[in-house]
Amino acid sequence: MASEAAAERRSVGHKLADLFHGRERLQVGALLAGPVGWLVIGYLGSLALLLVAAFWSVDPLSGLTEKSFTLENFEALWNEPVYKDIAWRTVRTALLVTITDAVIAFPIAFYMAKIASRRGKALLVIGILLPLWSSYLVKVYAWRTLLSANGAINWALEPIGLHGPGYGTTAVWLVFSYLWLPYMILPIYAGLERIPNSLISASEDLGASPFTTFRRVILPLAFPAVVAGSIFTFSLTLGDYITPRLVSNEQFLGNVIFSNISNNQPFAAALALVPVVVMIAYLLVARRLGAFEHV
Repeated sequence: MASEAAAERRSVGHKLADLFHGRERLQVGALLAGPVGWLVIGYLGSLALLLVAAFWSVDPLSGLTEKSFTLENFEALWNEPVYKDIAWRTVRTALLVTITDAVIAFPIAFYMAKIASRRGKALLVIGILLPLWSSYLVKVYAWRTLLSANGAINWALEPIGLHGPGYGTTAVWLVFSYLWLPYMILPIYAGLERIPNSLISASEDLGASPFTTFRRVILPLAFPAVVAGSIFTFSLTLGDYITPRLVSNEQFLGNVIFSNISNNQPFAAALALVPVVVMIAYLLVARRLGAFEHV
């Protein structure tokens, strides 16, 4: 009996092996079935439910959700100037954080990829990754302490008659720029490493100045990597609500969404679609600029 069961198992294994043998598409499909299924059900399914819930409403008397189609949530978002101000403040901050991180990250990544020795490159990579190993809240609270009235920033600036930004939109910009900087450095570093040194040398041999080499050779080839990093910095800033709550009294999209989840979920769902739409527009613009052509 045991030998018959073993033979049956072997025959099933042989059948499966014969089924997948020489069929690369079937092999890839079997490998991706689990992750893709989870993506469709867990991520795209939740987005679909979010979209549906945005068209519901809350009964003002009972506080219960009414699952009937209505546009009142979107009308409130469009007609109330306060929500437009909050959305613009969030998008503006996300853009500033992205630009700041790109400006800071590019020279660091270039030094790592083209100038630093192997040992120096390894040390720099470790130094960039180290902040990612510490707690998000620890880093934000550390900045909250630095930005406080009696913090180190005011202490350092007081002798020259200056003072720090305190808590506010500027503080949010500074903290986000610090938090997401590694997410910009690493993609740019990977992109710059793929650029052959011979192209840079050829540009110099043809008489191009360093700025011209950067503008005509390095930046176009590294642009997809910059966009890849900007997707992280821009999207993470759009959806974050902890940092604005800890270092600012200003309202951002994440704060308003969080505050409405408990008492008005349909409106929170409608407001949560704003960052989704902004990111879709951002990706379309990046694609129009050719950011994904060489990825």
